[in-house]
Amino acid sequence: MLKIAVIDGQGGGIGSLVVKRLKEEFSDRVEVIALGTNAAATTSMMKSRANKGATGENAIIWNSDKVDMIVGPLSIAFPNAMLGEVTGRMATAIVSSPARKLLLPLNQEGIEIAGGDKEPLPHLIEHVISQIKESGHV
Repeated sequence: MLKIAVIDGQGGGIGSLVVKRLKEEFSDRVEVIALGTNAAATTSMMKSRANKGATGENAIIWNSDKVDMIVGPLSIAFPNAMLGEVTGRMATAIVSSPARKLLLPLNQEGIEIAGGDKEPLPHLIEHVISQIKESGHV
């Protein structure tokens, strides 16, 4: 079974939409672990039917090496992103993880992706779903 960590912070709105769509598309064929930079984000993702959830720096660091895939906004890869909720240790663990990373290019940190088209969040989530299907692991 494919193990996917969905990482989000602040209110967890992006992560909860990702979790909801993953469960709609793949149901019990994937295990979704909600990892929030704070309790509100984790709670929001758990309400969207994540299988497990954990909160904080240690949970994100510990789980990043134990999943097959990491999904979240691009900002989870940057220290001090999300109003400082993403620590340097979290960003390092995420970027260094051997897991495949599918990051949503949302412009929350003043970082632009050259050549990337700006698309609404639901379209970006559908790209994530397509890439997971193409991976052939589900």
